[in-house]
Amino acid sequence: MPANLTAQYREAEAKYKSATSPQEQLVALQGMLREIPKHKGTEKMQADIKKRIAKLRKQSSKPGGGSSGKPLHHIDREGVGQVIVCGAPNSGKSRLVAELTQATPEVTDYPFTTRRPTAGMMKFEDVQIQLVDTPPLAPETLEAWQMAQIANADIALLLFDVNDPLLLDQTDFILAQFRERGLALTGGKPKLRVLGNKIDRTGGRANFDAWNELYGDQFEPVPFSIEGPQLSNLSRQLFAMLDMVRVYTKRPGHALSRDDAPFVLKRGASVLDAAAAVHKDLVQRFQFAKVWNSDLFEGQRVEKTYLVQDGDIVEIHSS
Repeated sequence: MPANLTAQYREAEAKYKSATSPQEQLVALQGMLREIPKHKGTEKMQADIKKRIAKLRKQSSKPGGGSSGKPLHHIDREGVGQVIVCGAPNSGKSRLVAELTQATPEVTDYPFTTRRPTAGMMKFEDVQIQLVDTPPLAPETLEAWQMAQIANADIALLLFDVNDPLLLDQTDFILAQFRERGLALTGGKPKLRVLGNKIDRTGGRANFDAWNELYGDQFEPVPFSIEGPQLSNLSRQLFAMLDMVRVYTKRPGHALSRDDAPFVLKRGASVLDAAAAVHKDLVQRFQFAKVWNSDLFEGQRVEKTYLVQDGDIVEIHSS
């Protein structure tokens, strides 16, 4: 009997696949169990979901397994990656997060409006990336947790207003904080992307060029404007920086489709890693896979060492 899974169930399943914490997984699994059609064709799926829910509940009941006692600045990771949006006062951080996500940080024309981090989810095609707006990096307000939060992120998106009269002082202060905590300005973790914001203002481009001439040998600033075309490309650029690939699965005998939520793996993952993401039992039972993508393969058979590419559709054959 076919499962006839609903759109609501697939949405809950997508949230489970992209969850990055046991709490997120538990909520998503509960949603899957609630939305799955209740008939004989889904009995095994229901049993598997219930088993996973029970396992997560058991883990959360252990000492230290709960979520209580978290500091106010703590942000649970969600989506396929976490991007900390940080920078100088009044550099446009909150507006950037508001434009790219459904979050509602307070946006004003005066500095120091943001007091606590605010998270929102930015959509890139069929996945979600978490953006976290944070208080400004400034001598008057800097707290130790801000730099720790940056260090633990996948990407630090660092903004400056290139028209601010204090731009050079702000840059020197922030770079000093990065060096003091051993955070690399190029390479390393978190990956750093520096935006010279508000280049659309009068004199903005000239200010950016002068700033870049002074600091370009230390990091690679990018000219940026929330009002310009750079905004629409940012989600794709951030996803590329995460070094992730999206893998779609296909059951033998079924049509090709990328409609279901993908499994998101680190770049360099093999098709065997993809099989493990689908179900751990497939690792031992794996025989071969067929792969479809837009560049090379149209159902070509591959072995377990094949490295999956972003957008691959994989059909796994097991014993």
